[in-house]
Amino acid sequence: MKEQHYNVTVKVFEGLNELTRQDQLLLEKAIAARENAYAPYSNFKVGAAALLDNGEIVLGSNQENASFPSGLCAERVAVFQAGARFPGVPILSLAISAGSDEEPSKEPAAPCGNCRQSIYEYEHKQGKPIRVILRGSLGPVYIINAISDLLPLGFNSSQLNSQ
Repeated sequence: MKEQHYNVTVKVFEGLNELTRQDQLLLEKAIAARENAYAPYSNFKVGAAALLDNGEIVLGSNQENASFPSGLCAERVAVFQAGARFPGVPILSLAISAGSDEEPSKEPAAPCGNCRQSIYEYEHKQGKPIRVILRGSLGPVYIINAISDLLPLGFNSSQLNSQ
């Protein structure tokens, strides 16, 4: 037997002012998108902003539904919208801001498993990493160099049996 170890590097910034202007702008767009979330059941709002290789920024916010699990996460809204509006244009970075109106989140929330898989599919398809920028309502900012760092041993189209 042999063991394999997988490591993820997370860059931690104390606040927005430590980020590049481009990352600040992208995170500000995600924070604004969070305000458009429809989250009457969880009261946990998430906004996402995807920076594309052509300079476009595509937004998403979580959309809940009384018929669980019919809602959709902000990350997938943004990534799917990018794929639909700008097919073939790589996603460079995805900023995500998450928090509750009742109690501000002081730590970033990473994408759920479904979102990680969906973002990973785009990363695999485009052949280049998608940086992930995370922030709660307040507090530090985390930057991860690629979604594949958050989903080691990810499943992708190369593993499907195509006959």
